[in-house]
Amino acid sequence: MALTRILSTWLTSYWVSWISSYPLKTARNRKDPQQAWGLAHNEWQHMHMLRDLGLKTERLYIPHPLGISRDMNSVLVEEYCPGQSLSSVIEESIEHNDAKLLYARLTDLAYFLAKLHNWTARSETVRFDAHFAYFDKIMERLQRRHRISARQTGELYHYRERWQPMGSMWADRQVLIHGDATPSNFLFATHRRTIAIDLERMQFADRAYDLGMIAGEIKHHFMRTTHHGEHAEPFIGHFLWEYSTHFPDRHAAFASITERIPFYMGMTLLRIARNSWLDWRYSQALVHEAIHILRR
Repeated sequence: MALTRILSTWLTSYWVSWISSYPLKTARNRKDPQQAWGLAHNEWQHMHMLRDLGLKTERLYIPHPLGISRDMNSVLVEEYCPGQSLSSVIEESIEHNDAKLLYARLTDLAYFLAKLHNWTARSETVRFDAHFAYFDKIMERLQRRHRISARQTGELYHYRERWQPMGSMWADRQVLIHGDATPSNFLFATHRRTIAIDLERMQFADRAYDLGMIAGEIKHHFMRTTHHGEHAEPFIGHFLWEYSTHFPDRHAAFASITERIPFYMGMTLLRIARNSWLDWRYSQALVHEAIHILRR
């Protein structure tokens, strides 16, 4: 009872990992209890669904959900799964000049995402404009933090409108996407096991959303660590090419994906640029790169 009271009073996140000795790992602060419950319940449902689909094998793994409680600040308890995050892999690869390491893990991640997307595809086509509200939210945050000028804002909205009539942005079938495909949310364990965590934002959308976020994050890591974002290009290309192997026509899949990727990649760089922990100069570099990518 004492533990329950402590959790109910002090726990301000909904993510908890549980291992045999019962340590608690907290992650996100939720100011809106209704939103917290919605996100926790969304993750709970999708963890069960994906495990039922087969994402609990030696290569593809979703942690086992153990419990959920709305009354305890929407806490979600799940199996603890150790592994090296993609963030750590990228950093190690750059630090030790070990391209093979990053190529190998990107191959594994491409396999995981291809299975996730292809196993959950449905007949409805993508609603490209459904992402515009999030785009607006990112832009508002950048403006509030004085990280984007009025001229840049106008330019980015102009480019967004040029993407809207493109048929390819609406043509693909909806798939279940991770929705927050940052490098910290993918872990790599022994026997080439890929583990996906933090599934609260899963939704049906364009597969290119996940792929573009991964591409943008890789670009960001190389920009920040090496000051040469172009060094990320071979790894991004490898990731997308490996993903395309899981389609009957690899070349057609690659062409379709790479046509759509720039929009989501640019949006990802803008999302990263809004973070207050980044210095202003680097955030400007991200904004400039996003403008360059989104320009058509």
